[in-house]
Amino acid sequence: MKNIKDCTVLNNEVKMPWLGFGTFKVEDGNKIVDAVKKALEIGYSHIDTAAIYGNEAGVGQAIKESGIKREEIFLVSKVWNSEQGYESTLRAFDESLNKLNTDYLDLYLIHWPKELTKETWKALEKLYKEGRVRAIGVSNFKVHHLKELMEDAEIMPMVNQVEFHPQFPQTELIEFCKKNNIQLTAWGPLMQGKIFELPLMKELAQKYNKSIAQIALRWDLQMGVVTIPKSIKSERIKSNSEIFDFEISDEDMKRISELNTGVRIGPDPDNIDF
Repeated sequence: MKNIKDCTVLNNEVKMPWLGFGTFKVEDGNKIVDAVKKALEIGYSHIDTAAIYGNEAGVGQAIKESGIKREEIFLVSKVWNSEQGYESTLRAFDESLNKLNTDYLDLYLIHWPKELTKETWKALEKLYKEGRVRAIGVSNFKVHHLKELMEDAEIMPMVNQVEFHPQFPQTELIEFCKKNNIQLTAWGPLMQGKIFELPLMKELAQKYNKSIAQIALRWDLQMGVVTIPKSIKSERIKSNSEIFDFEISDEDMKRISELNTGVRIGPDPDNIDF
């Protein structure tokens, strides 16, 4: 992990960039177009969106206007809860492709575990077999959700995108995913801003002459976790990408992991009502 273009290799041999650009809560229109274009200009090649974010059209516009070849970009989207089920997932996928102005995705995820997850997964398997998506996976799945899905799955999930940060490193989940060759991706790597309040992170930022955000994102990568920070500010988009020119020591990696409180900043996947 020495370069922004460096990739992990998924269990189907598809390459996925370690660092991605997240678009959660970035509104459609100029804001998302400008942010994604800036990220691509800086060198990001992994863009993460979702149907529920309401900004797929802007992401697609930014990719088109960037002038970068589609095959050089790793594009991710997700099927929302209300669209789960076999036929409805296939329709949702087509709608996402249309908004993104592309004829394939690099990765398509089930956004949250729901009652219709197995039917939804069969739709993803169909899309994968047809070559309309290069990799398929899930988001916000705990170990028991993965086990239930894998009982009947023909194709094993390639990715699980979950809340992951120093105060919630999901030790059991990361071990399960490693054992089953499922790549973990971190959402909320900066704890929705709360990470800047942690004394240890301030200390390490000074020690390594890096920002707190850069320490947190580098920790993700050294934990073997893909990370997708979000920002609409050009300087932060750039700063978040500058994490390939240093390495956190084993001792400091351990100290960061010991910040674990087991407390989420987002919803518990076992108790969602949306």
